[in-house]
Amino acid sequence: MMMTVTTQLLKSCQILYKLNSQSFTKIKTKSSIGFSLVELLVVVAIIGILSAVGVVTYNGYISGTKEKSAKNVMQQISLAQTEEYSNTGSYHTQEDGTCTPTSSTSDDIETILFGGGDQIGKDIGYEICIASTGSSNFDIVALENKSNNPCKLTLSRNGNFTRDDNC
Repeated sequence: MMMTVTTQLLKSCQILYKLNSQSFTKIKTKSSIGFSLVELLVVVAIIGILSAVGVVTYNGYISGTKEKSAKNVMQQISLAQTEEYSNTGSYHTQEDGTCTPTSSTSDDIETILFGGGDQIGKDIGYEICIASTGSSNFDIVALENKSNNPCKLTLSRNGNFTRDDNC
């Protein structure tokens, strides 16, 4: 009788051991379904590289768009200069003959040539002035609004665009 109780106790322990090992295996397989730390770090690194490339590309696109907008405004000013010459017999240039583009020179151009319109928007990132280069000649100069290495665009009266090395 002692033998059968011991045998039954042994069989019960074996059954419990099997149940515990099966549940342990199930728990172990559940934990291997997730991502490891290395896998997550690789994903984060890839996302970082892609975003860095995207930011550089986006900034180049924005810079090119602002330059194109400044050139379009400069051509509008050139057309307005033709009308000014027809009306007054002279071109509008900065009063002192020099041309340093500032917000006040841009505002003067809007007031005198465009009747106070808002053709030179602040969002294009350029300030514009008109330099006298002779009695019946002028250059339209646009300077980018940034502190280091600003782009300088020039449009002559005959329609030739020039860019400096910072563009």
